[in-house]
Amino acid sequence: MSPVPLRTRMSAYWELTKPRIVFLLLFTEVCAMVTAAHQVPITLQALSGVAGLALTAGGSAALNMWYDRDIDRVMARTAHRPLPAGVVRPKAALAWALVLGFLGVLILAVGANLLTAALGLAGYLYYGVLYTMVLKRRTPQNIVIGGGAGAFPPLVGWAAVTGQLSWAALGMFLLIFLWTPSHFWGLALYKRDEYARAGVPMMPVARGELSTRRQMGAYAVLLVLVSVLLPFTVHLGWLYLVPAAIAGLWFLWMHVHLLRPRAKTTYWAKRTFFASLIYLPVVFGAMALGALWPAGGI
Repeated sequence: MSPVPLRTRMSAYWELTKPRIVFLLLFTEVCAMVTAAHQVPITLQALSGVAGLALTAGGSAALNMWYDRDIDRVMARTAHRPLPAGVVRPKAALAWALVLGFLGVLILAVGANLLTAALGLAGYLYYGVLYTMVLKRRTPQNIVIGGGAGAFPPLVGWAAVTGQLSWAALGMFLLIFLWTPSHFWGLALYKRDEYARAGVPMMPVARGELSTRRQMGAYAVLLVLVSVLLPFTVHLGWLYLVPAAIAGLWFLWMHVHLLRPRAKTTYWAKRTFFASLIYLPVVFGAMALGALWPAGGI
């Protein structure tokens, strides 16, 4: 087999970090920082928080890809990833994951504070170990419990700016936690056969489509309730509440369609999944705007 070109290998190591997901995580972290400071915080602590989270999140993503290389090989949407494609060796991917995690926690500890470092490490282990190695292949609730992994960035951002946590930060954590089932189960509904072939007990595989759709609807209702209650934990203006309420009603409407008895499950599952990709940035972006300009705030 001919050697892999350097540029291809560099691109593969970048892909191991799941950069698009990391970007969304960093966006929620920065929005939490702005909400905590009521301004755009350009400080060593804030910059270290962003850099450290980028490394720990990227490292845990690489750890996930290293461990899941066997099931990634049999799923069409993941078969092209660097490990199943043979571009990166497993030992190299594991080393990359560990080095990124170590550097990320170090930057958080030195540049921000120990609480931020502890939260960064917790998020790394939550996704890379608890979700990937313990939950994903053992329980249909893998996404529900594992949803906490993607909810750590607001905690990291808040702690980096303030040195502590608050009810507002925990509310942001809960937002992402409750958003996760609709996002991942929406994907799993129209990729059900792939998960079944890989032996992953995602909810549509283990409990069926109807149960999955009902649970998605329940979590979506709780999500929207938390979003409109968040201004009672931190001073936000109508620039947050109005967009959050509109986005929430639209997101619920997607679930209403998905729940209809004769709904085209694949069609509405795809629409709900893509709606989730819009909903979360809208809510967190509105949160930052509401914190920067809290006129008429609650």
